[in-house]
Amino acid sequence: MLKTTTIRESQGDRLFLLGIYILLTVVLIVVLFPLIFIISSSFSSPQAVVSGKVWLFPVDFTLEGYKAVFRNPQIVSGYSNSLIYAVAGTAVNVALTVMLAYPLARKTFYGRNFIMVLLVITMMFDGGLIPFYLVVKNLHLLDSRWAMILPGALAVFQVIVARTFFQTTIPDEIAEAAELDGCSDIRFITSIVIPLSKPILAVLTLMYAVGHWNAYFDALIFLKSPNLFPLQIVLRNILILNTIDATMVSKVDQMLAQQGLKDLLKYSLIVVASAPVLIIYPFVQKHFVKGVMIGSLKG
Repeated sequence: MLKTTTIRESQGDRLFLLGIYILLTVVLIVVLFPLIFIISSSFSSPQAVVSGKVWLFPVDFTLEGYKAVFRNPQIVSGYSNSLIYAVAGTAVNVALTVMLAYPLARKTFYGRNFIMVLLVITMMFDGGLIPFYLVVKNLHLLDSRWAMILPGALAVFQVIVARTFFQTTIPDEIAEAAELDGCSDIRFITSIVIPLSKPILAVLTLMYAVGHWNAYFDALIFLKSPNLFPLQIVLRNILILNTIDATMVSKVDQMLAQQGLKDLLKYSLIVVASAPVLIIYPFVQKHFVKGVMIGSLKG
């Protein structure tokens, strides 16, 4: 019977671990408190928010802020636009990334090293904002939904991560065996590569989706029509420019002061804008770490 030995920690090790725990606890509090404050404020009355009564828990619980948020057609339009950009843009991003990364991962693909050099060059050198704008303009994409999807349809860094994943996860022997059995390249990708690549697909989906959801600058320079604005532009108008449509206060200004309602709307809108990312993350978390770790190894 084997004996188990335990390693006794010295007093210095215990003090070091205690210091680490205290430091992490302080960091957790610093990060968590603003989130709790925003959520609590979004469910509190405007008077409690303005007077500073809200700390950790809602004061005078109310849903008027969320009602006013979804009553505004501008916010609803921005929310739906952000969903469209995130879903359609992520689908295009993931499809193009896999279509480019998988051939570059195969040793039989002629010229793959040269193509990788060209891709890496694009990461180091940028033409600048004005040439970028002129390209989008000459392609007639200005003030259209495609301006939020096509210009950033491919991220070189994600291609490199996906390429490394395919190199380390999909052996060449599997491709050779499938080729001997008469399997076409498209059939091999759809039936073998995609099912085995769920971790990296989850990573790509999350990274691209978060990028599209938080997209702000492209919409600021490419879009002019308010009905095409994503939620981030609407959020900017409320949080920074402090502009609120009169329709947001048409039914609640009888019981709430306008300034108090503005503050309440800010907190409610922040929660609403952050909700999709917080909802999608738990579903891809189990694949996220595995995909990032495998994709980050040098192939």
